[in-house]
Amino acid sequence: MKEVTVSNLLEKKRRHEKITALTAYDTPMAEMLDRLGIDLILVGDSVGMVLLGYSSTRFVTMDEMIHHTKAVRRGVKRAYLVGDMPYRSYQTPAAAYKNACRFIDEAGCDAVKLEGGEAVLPVLRFLRKKKIQVQGHLGLLPQSVKPGTPFHLKAKDPLSAKQLMEEASLLEKEGAFSIILECIPYEVGRMVTALVKIPTIGIGAGPFCDGQILVTHDLLGLFQTFKPRFVKPYADLAQRVGRAVATYRREVSNRSFPTLHHSFSMAPEALRQLKRITQSLRHD
Repeated sequence: MKEVTVSNLLEKKRRHEKITALTAYDTPMAEMLDRLGIDLILVGDSVGMVLLGYSSTRFVTMDEMIHHTKAVRRGVKRAYLVGDMPYRSYQTPAAAYKNACRFIDEAGCDAVKLEGGEAVLPVLRFLRKKKIQVQGHLGLLPQSVKPGTPFHLKAKDPLSAKQLMEEASLLEKEGAFSIILECIPYEVGRMVTALVKIPTIGIGAGPFCDGQILVTHDLLGLFQTFKPRFVKPYADLAQRVGRAVATYRREVSNRSFPTLHHSFSMAPEALRQLKRITQSLRHD
C-alpha cells in the first residue's frame, strides 16, 4: 500500500470513498493499524483518559503527547499521522507554531489537530503560512469541557448548527486539510460534508461524513470507564484479558505454570562441571 498524503484523502472525498481513521498511542498498535490499511492515525489527547488515568484530556501535557507520538511514528510507515495539540498548547500563534514544530520535527507528524472554530482561525492561518498541515475539529470539543462535566450533543438547534457550518467553511478557507466532526446530529454532519470540499471525519456525527474515526481502545472494548453511545465495540478484549490474567494467576498459584517445557536447561557436561565447582558452597 502506498503512503497516504493529503492529496489521497482529498481524492477519496471526490470519489466518495470512505476514509478510515483510528487513534494510536504506542508502537505495536500503530504498526498493526498501519499494516491493516487504516488511512489516518491520530495520536489523540484521549491518551490522557485511555492510558494515563486522567479524568480529562485537559491534563495531558506537550511532553506526554510528544512521547506517545514518537512511539507511534516508529510504527507508522504509510498512514497519515496527525498529532493532537493538547489543551493550552495553541493559545497564541507563536505558541502554537513552537509546539506544532515539536510534533512535526521532533515526533515526525504529518500534521497537527486543533479544536475549535472561529477562535482558532488566527492560529490556523499562521500555521498554514508556515507550511504546517492542520486538521480542524468541530462539534463536541473535549478540551473545552471542564473535568467532571458530562459530554453533550452539539449543534442540535438551528442557530448552533448554522454556526458550526459557517465555522467549517472558515476552517476550509484558512487551509485546514480536513475536519473532525464530533457528537453532532447526523443531519448536520451530512450538510457540513456537502458544504465543504475537504474531508469530514465523523465520530458520533452520522454515516454521511467522508470518513470515520474511533478511539481504538473503545473499538476493542478495552476502555471500560466511559462508553459513548456512538461507539460500536468490535471486540470485548477486556473480558478476554480478564480471563487470561485470572488463568495465569491460578496456574502460578497451583504450580502448573511454568513447567519444564517453558524452561531452559544446561548441557549435561556443563551441569556436571557446575556441580563439581559448587561443592564448596554447600553447607552440611
